Amino acid sequence: MSDLIFTLYNTTPFGFSVSRNSTGDVLFDTSPLSDSGTFLVFKDQYIQLSSALPVNRSSIYGLGEHTKSTFRLAHNQTLTLWNADIASANLDLNLYGSHPFYLDVRSSDGETPPGITHGVLLLNSNGMDVFYAGERITYKAIGGVIDIYIFAGPSPVNVMEQYTELVGRPAPMPYWSFGFHQCRYGYTDVYEVEAVVANYSKAGIPLEAIWTDIDYMDGYKDFTLDPLNFPLQEMTTFVHTLHRDGQKYVLILDPGISVNNSYQTFIRGLEADIFIKRDGVPYLGDVWPGPVYFPDFLHPNGSKYWANEIRIFHNLLPFDGLWIDMNELSNFNTSPPTPFSTLDNSPYKINNSGTREPINKKTVPATAVHYMGVTEYNAHNLYGFGESKATNGALIEVIGKRPFVLSRSTFAGSGKYTAHWTGDNAATWDDLAYSIPTILNFGLFGIPMVGADICGFSGNTTEELCRRWIQLGAFYPFARDHTAKYTIHQELYIWESVALSAKKVLGLRYRLLPYYYTLMYQAHTKGTPVARPLFFTFPQDIETHNINSQFLVGKGVMVSPILESNATSVNAYFPRGNWFNLFNYSRSVSVNSSSYVMLDAPLGDINVHVYEGNILAMQGEAITTKAARRTPFELLVVLSNGGENSSGEVFLDDGEEVEMGGEGGMWSLVRFQGRFIRRKAIIIESEVVNGEYALTQNWVICKVTILGVKNVSLKGYDLYSRMGMFKKLGVRKSLVKGEGEFVIVEISGLSLLLGEEFKLELKLN
Repeated sequence: MSDLIFTLYNTTPFGFSVSRNSTGDVLFDTSPLSDSGTFLVFKDQYIQLSSALPVNRSSIYGLGEHTKSTFRLAHNQTLTLWNADIASANLDLNLYGSHPFYLDVRSSDGETPPGITHGVLLLNSNGMDVFYAGERITYKAIGGVIDIYIFAGPSPVNVMEQYTELVGRPAPMPYWSFGFHQCRYGYTDVYEVEAVVANYSKAGIPLEAIWTDIDYMDGYKDFTLDPLNFPLQEMTTFVHTLHRDGQKYVLILDPGISVNNSYQTFIRGLEADIFIKRDGVPYLGDVWPGPVYFPDFLHPNGSKYWANEIRIFHNLLPFDGLWIDMNELSNFNTSPPTPFSTLDNSPYKINNSGTREPINKKTVPATAVHYMGVTEYNAHNLYGFGESKATNGALIEVIGKRPFVLSRSTFAGSGKYTAHWTGDNAATWDDLAYSIPTILNFGLFGIPMVGADICGFSGNTTEELCRRWIQLGAFYPFARDHTAKYTIHQELYIWESVALSAKKVLGLRYRLLPYYYTLMYQAHTKGTPVARPLFFTFPQDIETHNINSQFLVGKGVMVSPILESNATSVNAYFPRGNWFNLFNYSRSVSVNSSSYVMLDAPLGDINVHVYEGNILAMQGEAITTKAARRTPFELLVVLSNGGENSSGEVFLDDGEEVEMGGEGGMWSLVRFQGRFIRRKAIIIESEVVNGEYALTQNWVICKVTILGVKNVSLKGYDLYSRMGMFKKLGVRKSLVKGEGEFVIVEISGLSLLLGEEFKLELKLN
């Protein structure tokens, strides 16, 4: 039963409100005031909708895509939603995607507890300005409908479950995509790319996938290879070598199809009649190859055409994933408006590019027409969504495995088909810091597989910046180093200090791969982000509502990076409880009340902590995810001193089956529980769902490490395994070590089958 109450007011113009039945708190209130800016207006090319907000209690997040210096939206700003090829290095401008969704986390009103959360979506794909004044939020859209959804929560996690139930659960990502990726715009030939892969191997730095930008193409034409610099035979040999070594190859595609009568992809597009039109003929744009036509993904044959081109090219070169760029749509030309057209020249001018630029600027004109007469004016913000959907479906059809698609342009629901990167950032310390709010926002938008170009895209990075960036970027959900043409090289092996940091942080990332992958499973089934703001776990701690420089991976791993030059310490916020450093378990932070703590962070270090009450299933370090998956598991059990159960889970499958956790699929889910028993014993046990798959893979737990135990000694322990019934297993090696408040309990030499339920009982002195 819903907790929401809808009330319609008999005012002129009419208004309505949505409130909570349980608390009386008003969540959305369009009651008009004397100011016409608060009125509800519905016209063909102008919609205005305004809601009052409790200025001192409401914290708003979302409404993207923009680069922001803060995660929580500041008052008195205009957020424009109109997809544009504007570099994400630009602050506060409309960027590549449109997400008219926000999360509202309320502080206490004296009667209700803090942290109660709801979400609001105006499902409208037209361009719009959203004015956020603090005490009021006002939408001004240039068309479409009023289709508004209020998600009751009441927790941030609940809101994400409700929002993604509507727009689509995030697409499952293949296991390999959680490895480290390397790219550069400007690799000159296949031999340079081969050398990059070899240099990563020589340096001992993990490398999962190598990417090529448009350099590999013949004249920048999609589905072609440069015959001189990236010849087919050498490229095929190269890709086969990558696959032999457990690595992957991803390439870029742009939507613009070169107008060239000797180019078969163009000819087939003309024959299928699937290009966007203007004045009855295909609209002529200009992008990297020169004159281009753009496929219409609203056309029922548009996706078929696209899939066929992908199939033909994949038969030549067996790539593993696709990176779709320039799909806002980007156009190097600005077409003149059609005379007297209110589409090309709309009555209300949204704040495009921060200066109310015409909506036709550097894109397909609004009077262009898609299938069945749908105008670009109405469909503009949906182009990247349509291409993502078509590309996702094509990869399933062509490769027969779980697809990996990375799209620059997105809309509400794009996460059902694609991952995202934050676009053309810059190699600056500011951009390093801005990456955190952007990545957190895309978690809210239902696109959890997101990352920023590590070390920065435009401009030359520095050794220190690149070192600090890989320390942070290693914990992005999607971790890729990418840079622009003519910049200095920034592969992680270039500087010895960066290489040392990379091996350290990527070593931990690869140990955490089962955790990241399980978070992907949770995202796919529940909609929860991989990278999360602190208030997702600690909503009642109002200080977490303002945190921009830290984030959680899942519910219990906190990343506290250095974001400034020459800094060797970080003032990190710690919610109440015990936190343990994942690089050194003996280093812990305990706070009886939430507070900021100054942490050492020498140039080679980043602070990553796990919170009490969590259990992590980890594997060994390796150069590839394939090799890491062959290593034994370690359970890291972080006990809660508050008496609550510790918990965690790990999802297991082959990492590439199209469905993730589907009925009848080959997968296992193992849940773990840990707890103190009257401070005299510790119980750790597992519950297995579909254990058969894990058993076929012979995955074993070789070690259990327990944190959060105060100065005690281990009297002994009993270990049981159940395959139908419990049986006592032999004693294994145990160790208690550590100084200070906590000790570390290790039980090693185990060979516990992960697919078989077990119970471990430790007796304490």
